[in-house]
Amino acid sequence: MQLIKKITSPQNDLVKYLIRLQEKSIFRKKEQLFLIEGIREVVLAKEGKYEFDKLLFCPDIFSGIDNFIKQVLPEVEIIEISLSVYQKLAYRSNTEGILAVAKMKPNTLEELRFETKNPLVLVVESPEKPGNLGALLRTADAAGIDAVIVGNPVSDFYNPNVIRSSVGTVFTNHLAMASTLEVIAFLKHHDFNIFAAALSASEPYDLQNYTESTAIVVGTEATGLSQPWLTASFKNIIIPMEGAIDSLNLSVSASILVFEAKRQRGFSRI
Repeated sequence: MQLIKKITSPQNDLVKYLIRLQEKSIFRKKEQLFLIEGIREVVLAKEGKYEFDKLLFCPDIFSGIDNFIKQVLPEVEIIEISLSVYQKLAYRSNTEGILAVAKMKPNTLEELRFETKNPLVLVVESPEKPGNLGALLRTADAAGIDAVIVGNPVSDFYNPNVIRSSVGTVFTNHLAMASTLEVIAFLKHHDFNIFAAALSASEPYDLQNYTESTAIVVGTEATGLSQPWLTASFKNIIIPMEGAIDSLNLSVSASILVFEAKRQRGFSRI
């Protein structure tokens, strides 16, 4: 294995650059690059056909770099970093000694391609917490739905908290971001039935038919969905509450709705 360079100082310019990629969404967008941490996450990004720019490893933590490169990233610039550098860059406490710099995908509505006749998509409007968005991506991956679309985004898919909380499924889902009005126009153009999770004028979620082209739309726990979604909705749906509270965590609610739709369609495997 031939190393392109070796970095031992946390004050190195590349280290400072990578920290900016981690911390600044505007900088990620400008550079069209982001940082991935962890073996599983790098492997899933490779399987998701992401392009890589660099691979960094800390030999004090990860000793199997030769085999990893051969099996996963054979044609990427390799950089050895010291433990102090890795600790400066690592976002997680249970580190594995592997970091990668990858290129963003466009994640536009125009890029979405549906392989099924009656696709099922999850739409979330303005998720405020990256951790919530990551949890939604885990649900989408587990259910094997066709896409996740974010309307009026607050964060981006490549926020390190999204990557961490999604346990890498940000790389396995088909993704798009756009304004709420653009998402609504897209769904109507493709003849989706829009089911909006809402408290008003709603019907029980389990009495609906989700077997046609379906978009399940959820909003934030604090404010719910904006008026354009309620206007565009084919049906407003609700999960009946029998306890003292009137709502569930966003990712829990989305999971219930998505898996009901999958149940009606029949799971491809058990």
